[in-house]
Amino acid sequence: MTETNSTVGFDEIRDLIRGMPGPDLEAGTACMERERQLTKPPGALGQLEHVAHWVASWQNRHPPEMRHPRVAVFAANHGVAAARPVSAFPVGVTRQMVANFQNGGAAVNQLCHLADSDLRVYEMDLDNPTADFTQGPAMSEEACAQAMAYGMMAVEQGISILCLGEMGIGNTTSASAICTRLFGGDPEDWVGPGTGVDGEGLSVKAAAVRDGLAANDAAMDEPLNVMRCLGGFELSAIVGAIVAARMARVPVLLDGFACTAAAAVLWAMDPKTLDHCLVAHVSAEPGHRKLLDRIGREALLSLDMRLGEASGAALALQIVRAAVACHSGMATFAEAGVSGKDG
Repeated sequence: MTETNSTVGFDEIRDLIRGMPGPDLEAGTACMERERQLTKPPGALGQLEHVAHWVASWQNRHPPEMRHPRVAVFAANHGVAAARPVSAFPVGVTRQMVANFQNGGAAVNQLCHLADSDLRVYEMDLDNPTADFTQGPAMSEEACAQAMAYGMMAVEQGISILCLGEMGIGNTTSASAICTRLFGGDPEDWVGPGTGVDGEGLSVKAAAVRDGLAANDAAMDEPLNVMRCLGGFELSAIVGAIVAARMARVPVLLDGFACTAAAAVLWAMDPKTLDHCLVAHVSAEPGHRKLLDRIGREALLSLDMRLGEASGAALALQIVRAAVACHSGMATFAEAGVSGKDG
């Protein structure tokens, strides 16, 4: 993680959130008007029509375009994974997978190639993980806010859409803890296999979540402090990237459980903060479907994936490309000389 503004804190993040722009209503209206004229029955493309309208409204332009999609993967280590056996893999796998991304050998590399998307991997000081949240806050306010500011750097000029994902051994434990605090229930309601734990491993994860909630109860007075106490650097960076994308009018595709749990911190502050985001897929991680129900979202895809690393978001990018291509490339009834519904 590179150096960011050392004075950044939660007040600055809150100010940005309060100043978030809304959708472009003119672009959205132009999109709907063109949709009605395309050579198809009304509504015949189903959710593709909704996706095209979403892209236009949040890109602040009509027709929408997909010339420069970016997939951003944030990678960091979690202290709870070093302290307790909450994962089937050791924490060193985070660094090894970052190298795999950089060498082109991961699933997300192949999916980005197919989608003609730029892939950026943001390595966040893997030698210095967060603190073990079962003993106290995972991060200081300054460290958490700096990670958010770092995530904002992923949103560069000219990006047409941003796909967000993460890599970090132990982050489904962190995501489960965040969801339990924000939405209630027992830790057992939210923990899942993650990298492949079962049986006793699930009990270990649930116990870690329970201990983390108890150790940080008094400090978690609002959603940003929930992230500070229970989250990770990569999850905080996702929060920052979502905020920066909104400010730059870049629509966002969220990946699976951990990514959506990070986004849920913003939703808990104001549900409208995620209006520029679509959830790419519903993970096989059991907490993800529960989380989507709580925040009132439906995913574009349901393929029993639970890999992370923005793989679901990169795959759903193809759906968004299809929606934009149909909307922008199809002929209207008048252009094609085809009789409309009323002859």
